[in-house]
Amino acid sequence: MQSALQVLAGLAFLTAAGAALAAEDKPAVRVAAATEPWRAIHVITRSAESLDALESQLTALAKLGVNTLVTEVNYGFDFHSHPELKGGAGAITKAGAGKFVAACRKVNIKVIPQINCLGHQSWKGSTGILLTAHPEFDETPGQFPDNKGIYCRSWCPLHPEVNKVVFALMDELLDAFEADAMHVGMDEVFLIGSEHCARCKGQDPAKLFAKAVTDYHDHLKAKGAEMLMWGDRLIDGKATGMGEWESSQSGTAPAADMIPKDIIICPWHYNKRGEYPSIPMLLAKGFRILPAGWNKPDAVEALIDFAIARKNPGMLGYMATTWSTDVRKVSQYPPMIKGMQKITAEKKRVQDP
Repeated sequence: MQSALQVLAGLAFLTAAGAALAAEDKPAVRVAAATEPWRAIHVITRSAESLDALESQLTALAKLGVNTLVTEVNYGFDFHSHPELKGGAGAITKAGAGKFVAACRKVNIKVIPQINCLGHQSWKGSTGILLTAHPEFDETPGQFPDNKGIYCRSWCPLHPEVNKVVFALMDELLDAFEADAMHVGMDEVFLIGSEHCARCKGQDPAKLFAKAVTDYHDHLKAKGAEMLMWGDRLIDGKATGMGEWESSQSGTAPAADMIPKDIIICPWHYNKRGEYPSIPMLLAKGFRILPAGWNKPDAVEALIDFAIARKNPGMLGYMATTWSTDVRKVSQYPPMIKGMQKITAEKKRVQDP
């Protein structure tokens, strides 16, 4: 498995010239010649038990062609830099993460840990551990009791202390998972520039979002790590007609022109469409992208077909999300299998025309 910075050479749309161009426009971290498309899956692993369950699936996943695992850990880790944010008795430990990474290496699977940044700091009536331990970081402090009337809480991107805490958590996850890349989430951020935040009130949501993205990128880059993030807040929901979930209607989309272009963007699209306008838009802006599908095999196939047809060296491959899937059976998940088969078939088509 090559570095997370690589671009594809195995797919038809990446010529040798395209590979050279991509290598020239590289971030200040490791780059090598690509030989494989990314065949990635995203799995929620917020406990030692779930990580162990995923480890039991590695051999089967590798046989399907999976070569990258994005493990969404969030606060399910035994953090030492901020013990108040430890994930509890069943949290993933550094030793447990190391054991998992070693098992992944045996089957040539790369591990990219994820921690949700900015948004997704609550779920339904439960507020996450960061804002519970540090309510001063909340974008809407004292508002929305029991989280009624909102989707998920966010932290304030302008709070002077929040990045110090978050960066320490990132560093621990990078170290524990021996990673040179990190996924920072950032999807479905609805609370930004809130009238309830003394710092953000009245400010441009796109500039606030871009600041947060750039802050996380710059920290990770200084650590020699590449950054991945979901793409929905960078997509203009009104212009594309994609609505407020897989795209933004809250003013954050212009941030796409304000953030570093060496970030890998993961636009997620779960329904079958004739076109996915986010893909050419993000590619045209100079991003590398890793499109993500979910639970509908026909939609997975349509998304991959559309992305490959762009014939752009910035198209890295495909990532299957596995939301709510039993980790113990993730290698049997039909939509994920469809995605891996599709990308593998395209590689074979190129090698044996």
